[in-house]
Amino acid sequence: MDKFEMFENRLTKVFKHLRKTAKRQGVTCYRVYDNDLTEFPLSIEIYEDELYVAEFKREHNLSEEQYEEWQQRGMEIMSKVLDIPIDNIYLRERKRKENRNDQYEKLSFESHERIVQEDGLKFKVNLTDYLDSGLFLDHRITRHMVREMSQDKDVLNLFCYTGSFSVYAAAGGAKSVTSVDLSKTYLSWAEENMQLNDIYDPAKHKYVHADVLQYLEDLKLNSFDLVVIDPPTFSNSKRMKDFMDVQRDHVSMLNNILLALRPGGVIIFSNNYRKFKIDEAAINAKTIKNITAQTMPFDFNGKLIRHCFRIEK
Repeated sequence: MDKFEMFENRLTKVFKHLRKTAKRQGVTCYRVYDNDLTEFPLSIEIYEDELYVAEFKREHNLSEEQYEEWQQRGMEIMSKVLDIPIDNIYLRERKRKENRNDQYEKLSFESHERIVQEDGLKFKVNLTDYLDSGLFLDHRITRHMVREMSQDKDVLNLFCYTGSFSVYAAAGGAKSVTSVDLSKTYLSWAEENMQLNDIYDPAKHKYVHADVLQYLEDLKLNSFDLVVIDPPTFSNSKRMKDFMDVQRDHVSMLNNILLALRPGGVIIFSNNYRKFKIDEAAINAKTIKNITAQTMPFDFNGKLIRHCFRIEK
């Protein structure tokens, strides 16, 4: 069996299983393949009737011609198995890495944007221009959890990216939602996502352009009930005063957030550093619960190394 047959068989088997679960759960954006075969170092995500494919950079020892054939045949297999026209397949190349630090860099200007649905809400995704689409599919369950917890709460979303957690919090009836990020591009995307759902309210929703580490130094005591923080593993943006390392800095970040939380308040803390170890003893919390397993969606089961914690004051 050649590598193309192996890829087709693998994709067929995985898709058959995942499609049923997605249909049952009403999910229209999900991951169907994640680096399963060495010869096909790809991540493949379905966004309704389109495909977002990220090819991980690697040494492949193929000539230019062989590489083009590999790419073309791979896309033909995806199109056939997943029943999506080749014109609806968007291919990106990405370096293999663990952080989300380069997500601010625009990689192209094709700008293929579209609106997708998740859990009854609408989100703008961009399948061509950045390292990520604008919606981290692995946090589908975590977002739902945040919506359920947000009623009448003052919510803070740190490293908010395109504001999907903010949208869920607002849709869940939050009293106020503050979204903080270092990128103006992503903050305006977050505002757009609010507007798409007809819940944009400048009186209740704030968008703060700031370095999160510095922002945390100046937070008022007892000002929030629920905080979501999903930092990159490492960040050394020129716009930051100091570089950030999630393993080194998580204790000081979380303790600063705990000071800003009201009694009984909750932090949802996530990161995707593979070797991350939480230093529970140094965090001034009432309880720390690892909720990684219960926030893992069906399409990421066994495939994703990320951590998620529920921390209560």
